[in-house]
Amino acid sequence: MSDSPAGRLQALFEGHRLTPTQRRIAHCMVRRAADVPFLSSVELAELAGVSQPSVTRFAVALGFDGYPALRRHLREVAPAERARAAEETSEHNEYQQAVLAEIENLRHLAALLADPTPVEKAGRLLAASRPLPVLGLRAASSQARGFAYFAGKVHPDVRLLDEGGSMLTERIDAAVRAGAGALLCFALPRHPRETVEALDYARGAGLTVVTVAESAFAPVAAHSDLLLPAAVGTGLAFDTACAPMLLGRVLLEAMADELPDAQARLEEFDAKAAARGLFVD
Repeated sequence: MSDSPAGRLQALFEGHRLTPTQRRIAHCMVRRAADVPFLSSVELAELAGVSQPSVTRFAVALGFDGYPALRRHLREVAPAERARAAEETSEHNEYQQAVLAEIENLRHLAALLADPTPVEKAGRLLAASRPLPVLGLRAASSQARGFAYFAGKVHPDVRLLDEGGSMLTERIDAAVRAGAGALLCFALPRHPRETVEALDYARGAGLTVVTVAESAFAPVAAHSDLLLPAAVGTGLAFDTACAPMLLGRVLLEAMADELPDAQARLEEFDAKAAARGLFVD
């Protein structure tokens, strides 16, 4: 776990059995990690969309006497970071700040990948699933489509699920009938209800769900067998997702390592692309 505010928060939450409401508070705190030590319980409750007593119960569930004690704990290392953040804010415009925030998200991802075990496990699950359904709705559809495009170059049967509606469960059923053992999901804020329902349905159908989400406390976490976190940037009007995209490429690499004919498939594609003059370069 990295020594970033978000990393320390996630480390604090690990090992605690949290209710759905408490997971919502944790998720909000991770997203606003730099500000949380300076928020009142009322402000945090408003941001998370819960009651103020829920915030108090959450702090007690983490082992503190109450929210003030939790906030004091978080403030112990926050002043220097707050000063550094203020200095960076004065030196950079809002666009630069968004880029710098994404760089920090990538550093956090690099720290998580120091232990490659979860990604390697995911790679084995995805490689073994024939077919491999890849789910991503709304904001996450581009992540799912990008993964499915490249995965199709090395995996024999990738099925993109990037549209909701009544057909979604039927397509999951079709993948299960065809022999699928796992489903990969990309889930980003704001989380569509359909995504949660689809994951719950997929697990009920016997699929192992691997999910890339912005936090281990995202709403999809409880509906996933293996969750791989990659933070999103929130400094612009629309969230930025460089870390989830990069994690998707890392998963591609881990999956390809488990497919013995992956290199042969890539070479075959390159040969055919050259024969067809597919690319100008």
